[in-house]
Amino acid sequence: MARSQWGSRLGFILAATGSAIGLGAIWKFPYVAATNGGGAFLLIYFLICLSVGLALMLGEMALGRAAGNSAVGTFRDLRGGRWPLVGFVGVLVCFLVYSFYSVVGGWTIAYIGKSFGGEILTSDAKVLGDIFNGFITDPALPLLYHGLFAGLTLAVVIGGVQKGIENLSKFLMPALFVLMLVLIARALTLPGAMEGLLYFLTPDFSKVSGSMLVDAMGLAFFSLSLGMGIMITYGSYVDKEANLLSSSLWVIALTVLTCFLAGLMVLPAVFAFGFDPSAGPGLTFITMPAVFAQMVGGQLFAVLFFFLLLVAALTSSVSLLEVVVSFVIDEFKVGRKAAALGVSLLVFLLGIPASLSLGIWSEYTVFGLGFFDLLDFLTSKLLMPVGEVLLAIFVGWKVWPVIEAELSAGARVPAWLRAMRGFCRYVAPALIAGILVHNL
Repeated sequence: MARSQWGSRLGFILAATGSAIGLGAIWKFPYVAATNGGGAFLLIYFLICLSVGLALMLGEMALGRAAGNSAVGTFRDLRGGRWPLVGFVGVLVCFLVYSFYSVVGGWTIAYIGKSFGGEILTSDAKVLGDIFNGFITDPALPLLYHGLFAGLTLAVVIGGVQKGIENLSKFLMPALFVLMLVLIARALTLPGAMEGLLYFLTPDFSKVSGSMLVDAMGLAFFSLSLGMGIMITYGSYVDKEANLLSSSLWVIALTVLTCFLAGLMVLPAVFAFGFDPSAGPGLTFITMPAVFAQMVGGQLFAVLFFFLLLVAALTSSVSLLEVVVSFVIDEFKVGRKAAALGVSLLVFLLGIPASLSLGIWSEYTVFGLGFFDLLDFLTSKLLMPVGEVLLAIFVGWKVWPVIEAELSAGARVPAWLRAMRGFCRYVAPALIAGILVHNL
């Protein structure tokens, strides 16, 4: 059976960008950047994305296009031996991440409803904290929204590469940017917004340290969806004539732009009303509603904000599910619909203990971590860095002639391609190993 392909270069770029832009770009990046030197962090983050990040992204895309297979099949076809285990690590990461990511995606749907109903339009952070904690610890409601979010993701993936993922990305990615610009325009007109803007943008090179560099590298690799098999899978749907370098540059540019816009959207609004900036769910589900409660037209902007979060979550979850579904289709020779339904059911079931671990099962821990936090630690702190190191070694040392053939199109090897080999052979493994050691 012929492998599916993207219908257009634009569709591929938007889908790949959508996979990279997730909730972390909105609830983590602004705070991490602002507290790690502002403009200095932004510069270092951008340079990492444009060097090591670009090298690894190009490597993944080239691997996928060369093999025309799933993440596991790509490593098997190009090298064999034990290397397919690297692809399996990526598939496993996507499966585990999606199981708890879908739970959080469900929260965004719930909060769209709470915004419409006006329940969260209060400036009392304690009340908002009680509402949020009461919701996520409820044994039933989060599971209902988890199922709804998983159902939305399933519907897109069943639609296939062009009719499902590509069409969704062509609609939602422009919508995401429009929503961000509307919210930025509102945030920057608030009294006191300039303080938040300066906090985000002013470079403070005294903050540059080993820990800051690790944060920048970790955020760069995570925000570009590297080491998870996503770019391998998406690359396998790219036609042979497409220019992978320019496509990768567009994906990186749009991803970095989104993270930058998130800072412009969040921090001026938070500072305008005297709230302390924070990262994670506390920012999005407690602080931001308190901000909207004090705005003129706050209810409308709250609805737009949580719809933006839903868009970011959905475009990422689609890529996570697609990696696993592609693996099942190629390895077990089943149809897309059956594969997507089966994987989604397993994901929903694994999401149940993840959700309940925040409430009635919170006393059950492993190494002091509840099930939700355990999944997060295993994937982001352990499996992803390991997969990224092995990917860099595979690209730089094991299959470089294949990468070179895919990216040079038979012409003389350009200087940037020689530099990419050096990044994959030496720089990327050393940097990512440093992240792994720091995480442990």
